[in-house]
Amino acid sequence: MQKIKLIITVASIVLISYLTGCSNDILDEKPRSIYEPGFFQTEQGIQYGLTSLYSHTRYFLGQYYYAAQQNGTDEYTYAQSADNNFKDTDMSGVGSLNPSSSRSDALWGSVYSNINTASGIIENAAEVGLSEALISEARFWRAFDYFMLVKTFGGVPLDLGSGELKFNTSPSRVSTRNTVPEVYTKAVFPDLITAIAELPETGRVTGGVTKTAARLFLSKAYLTYAWWLENPNNIPTYPETARTDPDGHDAAWYYQQAYNIALEGINNPGPFGLLDYYYDVHLGSNDRNKEIVLYSDHMEDEYYNQASLSWSNGAAPENYAVWYVTANYPNVRSSANGTDYNVSSVQRDAVQWGGRPWTRMAPTIEAYTETFADKTNDSRFDGTFATVFYGNWAKAGIENESLYNANGLTVRNGEPVLTFLEEEPETPVTYEVGAGKSNVGAGTLPGRADWVIPPSGISRIYYPGLWKLGTYRTDNGAGLGQPNGAITRPWNIAKFSEFYLIAAEAAVKGATGSESARDLVNVLRERAGKWRWKNNGNYAKVEDNSAAMVAATPATIDINYILDERSRELFGEGYRWDDLVRTQKWAEVAASYTICGSSAGDHVQVVYERTIQPFHYLRPIPQGQIDGLTMSDAEKAAYQNPGY
Repeated sequence: MQKIKLIITVASIVLISYLTGCSNDILDEKPRSIYEPGFFQTEQGIQYGLTSLYSHTRYFLGQYYYAAQQNGTDEYTYAQSADNNFKDTDMSGVGSLNPSSSRSDALWGSVYSNINTASGIIENAAEVGLSEALISEARFWRAFDYFMLVKTFGGVPLDLGSGELKFNTSPSRVSTRNTVPEVYTKAVFPDLITAIAELPETGRVTGGVTKTAARLFLSKAYLTYAWWLENPNNIPTYPETARTDPDGHDAAWYYQQAYNIALEGINNPGPFGLLDYYYDVHLGSNDRNKEIVLYSDHMEDEYYNQASLSWSNGAAPENYAVWYVTANYPNVRSSANGTDYNVSSVQRDAVQWGGRPWTRMAPTIEAYTETFADKTNDSRFDGTFATVFYGNWAKAGIENESLYNANGLTVRNGEPVLTFLEEEPETPVTYEVGAGKSNVGAGTLPGRADWVIPPSGISRIYYPGLWKLGTYRTDNGAGLGQPNGAITRPWNIAKFSEFYLIAAEAAVKGATGSESARDLVNVLRERAGKWRWKNNGNYAKVEDNSAAMVAATPATIDINYILDERSRELFGEGYRWDDLVRTQKWAEVAASYTICGSSAGDHVQVVYERTIQPFHYLRPIPQGQIDGLTMSDAEKAAYQNPGY
């Protein structure tokens, strides 16, 4: 594991290529390996620094940090091929979360040089004649990074060697952690407030930060800090400090501020807004749509994407997290003669339902059956999972017009070969012993030519994929494409829809205004009831079930319902651990989960218990950081979060 040292110096800041689109309005691209100390005293240096602020997100988003944000929650657990990058965060006894194993280290190791770059821009940009709007792009990213850090690790250092929030030009191997209130009130809130005032409504470049992005993160920061002040379950903080606000406000004040700023975002959307259909939000051909407020960009260009289009190292700055949650579907088999089931009928394919399978993380059965209990009216299940795997053997050069599949019936190219059923069927599924003819332990239902696995049979080895993050390429031609290349889709950081969820959560906590929690949630539920396409089936489905969705919303909304709605809206997108930690519900909501085993044909459900202690609500400071400090052993021990 790479050792991360808090040594911040201008000469070591690497500029990473970053491109935001194919128009002329893109961030300037000229390779530069280092910044000299005087570089931020030139307009060109500031421009290059701004470019690097955007690119740094590609060093922790869409990779192992994703596992730390999803695994061990009610949404995901470790899968059959998982190693300790995934087992350590499951909290079920199969691993041990410690300072050397926590994959939150990717965040810590990526953002401090970026924070220092942002500070360099903030201190020097005005002197070279750059506008406050440009400076506020740096303010936004500094606040973004500190917000990510403080909600993950607790209090973190504001002084990188030259003073609090000062641009540091010399190496420093000592560090002092500020308290949580200091990080919020000195760094996160002031920078975002200024950013809202100074940033444009429409980004300077495609994908550039805006007032809307700043409002979204300020409202979420207020909400998170309000929960921290309230501390309903007495979760410890570190460094230890009183749960009081330096500005004299209480939790109720911050809940109200979160509500107010979120409503401002909704009522002043600029170029952003909700799409008409949930399906379209995550459709690969519709990436970078108006609902995506902020993204970390990736594209079909090896130079700008810094990744091969045909193979992958599985390392930063690539986007490959969706492989974790993709089971080994190419193992499924069909027959050319009705006797020998030895034809790979579902090949690894560079399409959104397919992609490269790593089998590292599996959805819990409860996520499939309880979170998405209504799969008839609510389109979000269909717009989240890949539950149908289609015959594509012709793309691999297999010439058979049709193949024998379940029940000895035939399937053609493009038809379902393996289906994860949405509900338990009235007629029980018939399984063969072990892997069976399907080779994946799937079963049969009378009259169906596709192999099937019902919700009760979801296991650590075979489970539905996460369609919304799936592979999308435009260069496949008539073949299978190159599914082993890094994902060329942008990683969505923030979505307009979250404004409604933030405001609704604040309203549940007592904030008042023109919209109730139920009103706000129902905006998203109404949209979720509208269908234009059946994703798992590939056919037009024009239905409006919005009235049924609204009618099913409880009259009184509580925090548990908000968390359920957040999961339905944001499932698998890297939000869940933060949501459960913020609301102090992790130990309650994710206390146990159900899943079948790790062998093909194992459909015996097992309930697993998790041990989540109060100190787990903070991730450990990475051991590489501790080792890199030239402080006494006692000081190093005091630097680490308690319990680790």
